[in-house]
Amino acid sequence: MQIEILKSKIHRVAVTEANVNYIGSITIDEKLMDAANLTEYEKVHVVNITNGERLITYIIKGERESGIICLNGAAAHKANVGDIVIILSYAMMTPEEAKQYRPVCIFPKNNRL
Repeated sequence: MQIEILKSKIHRVAVTEANVNYIGSITIDEKLMDAANLTEYEKVHVVNITNGERLITYIIKGERESGIICLNGAAAHKANVGDIVIILSYAMMTPEEAKQYRPVCIFPKNNRL
């Protein structure tokens, strides 16, 4: 049996852009991605603390050290610039592996480490 476990979390970052004229996804600063152990095109859940919206999308790598958090396409309707979000990814593993695993959680200040 496999269970889904929290793999990575970027906690409380501000949305810097919302671009409805793009084909889906969330653009994340590459430095934040690296620090949180996230990979381009990885599936993520985005939880909007400001308005309670939740969505699932995939990551596009943004410019390193830009602080960018941009919701693209239909996801852009779920947040406004300045909204605070949490970005989560999950991994499948056995219950035995899960007991040993510790998620990577980062807590940026002003969208930067």
